[in-house]
Amino acid sequence: MTNRREFISLVASAAAYPVTVLADQNPPKPRVGVFTSNIETDPLAQARVGAFRSSLAALGWSEREVSFVVRWPGPDIARQERDARELVAMAPDVILTTSTSATLAVRDATSTIPVVFVGLADPLASGIVSNLARPDRNVTGFMLYTQSLSGKWLGLLKEIAPRTKDISILFNPDTAPYAPAYIQHAQEMSERLEVRVTTASVRQAADIAPTIQRIAGSGSGGVLVLPDGGFIASNIAAINAFTAECRVPTIYSVKSYVVNGGLMSYSADLTNQFREGARYVDRILRGIRPNDLPVQFATKFDLVINLRVADALGLTVPHSLLVDAELIE
Repeated sequence: MTNRREFISLVASAAAYPVTVLADQNPPKPRVGVFTSNIETDPLAQARVGAFRSSLAALGWSEREVSFVVRWPGPDIARQERDARELVAMAPDVILTTSTSATLAVRDATSTIPVVFVGLADPLASGIVSNLARPDRNVTGFMLYTQSLSGKWLGLLKEIAPRTKDISILFNPDTAPYAPAYIQHAQEMSERLEVRVTTASVRQAADIAPTIQRIAGSGSGGVLVLPDGGFIASNIAAINAFTAECRVPTIYSVKSYVVNGGLMSYSADLTNQFREGARYVDRILRGIRPNDLPVQFATKFDLVINLRVADALGLTVPHSLLVDAELIE
């Protein structure tokens, strides 16, 4: 009888063993969150997220090995905060963010889940990190710009439109909290460039038309649009339309804005930063801590000029710019 009980116990254990092994061989897939302040119907934003996923797959994290949760809260701050809390509640292993406001929303929602940002204007000025070489807390990533570029943008705008005397810096203070650092640097450069720098804050789409009309009223106005992956990206069609209608020369920090009707841009490649972000996400999934990954800068910048818009504004593009620029005809 004892032998029979031992035999039944051994059979039961043997039957259970493969199930346990099978379970161990199929652990839950890591989950990667993507949180962007763009709207889901934005084709460029979709392409950038696609570039991130493709790059992650090339590093060994295809959809067979990892699951994705993508949220598109758009530029509305309240919705970003709500959607960030919902995403964090799903407990992803790492979250990729883009835009300052979206990154702040996720950072405020979690102090434990690793966060990798891409495309930020200035994570130091925004308070997202306090040290670029060794980020604190759970956040690191890739930045496109620093405030020193505001002087470069002013100089380029003055070069293509030399009659410009008053340059207004257009931004949304809610989605671009780093704006004061850019404005200060631009104002420090203004005397050298013989221009007057003022600010033009816009908080909603309805503010855009009257703001640009006011800038145009001086007869010598120009616009520098600060980087902002949320509000500006969602309203670029209106900005391009009104600056064209009011004949106001404008410089941007995003190439696609010029492709779609803006005058000029001086910018780094945001899509490439999504690919770079995949490298950091890969390393975090393999056990590296975020604060062991330094914040990195964009290293290559391109000047883009829309010749049709320049012609419509009555501007002659100087040879010094034609030599270095990518031209859209």
